[in-house]
Amino acid sequence: MADRDRMVRASRRLSLVLRHRPDSVGLELDEHGWVAVDDLLTRLAAHGLRLDRAELERIVATSDKQRFAFDQTGERIRANQGHSVVVDLGLRPSAPPPLLFHGTVARFLPAIAREGLNPGSRQHVHLSADVATAERVGRRRGLPVVLGVDSGTMSADAAEFFLSVNGVWLTGHVPARYLTLDGRPLSA
Repeated sequence: MADRDRMVRASRRLSLVLRHRPDSVGLELDEHGWVAVDDLLTRLAAHGLRLDRAELERIVATSDKQRFAFDQTGERIRANQGHSVVVDLGLRPSAPPPLLFHGTVARFLPAIAREGLNPGSRQHVHLSADVATAERVGRRRGLPVVLGVDSGTMSADAAEFFLSVNGVWLTGHVPARYLTLDGRPLSA
């Protein structure tokens, strides 16, 4: 269990560094979010997290959400999505399925009913293709509530959607009029 806990902590630290705070270990991401693996491992070690290449590869391979990816050479790594720092992931607009899902908790519903889904500090709103994944995402903050997103109509109304390499659907904002809860419109 100690090894698993260590890998979970390391994965969380990687998320912080590769999505939000590369400067916390003295790194700078390139415009597409990539950083050299050797530089990452060196800077993490200098800041108290010693990982070898095999451990990093195991984290990337076993992450349940496939949060990270190596480039084709295996020499660079980045987060697949969820950045609060500005990066261009090179994703092209994609036609979404007619219905997507978003996991949240009940305490956020009044604000969501007024404002819709906003990306907050991230570049995009994250949506799931299935209810189970949305439930898992919502569960991180308490008892999950799953909202339906009429992504087909949003797309027809000119909203852009992007599909990340790990299957997460991304969009800039979801107005409340496209949201449902238990099949009923969320907004009045």
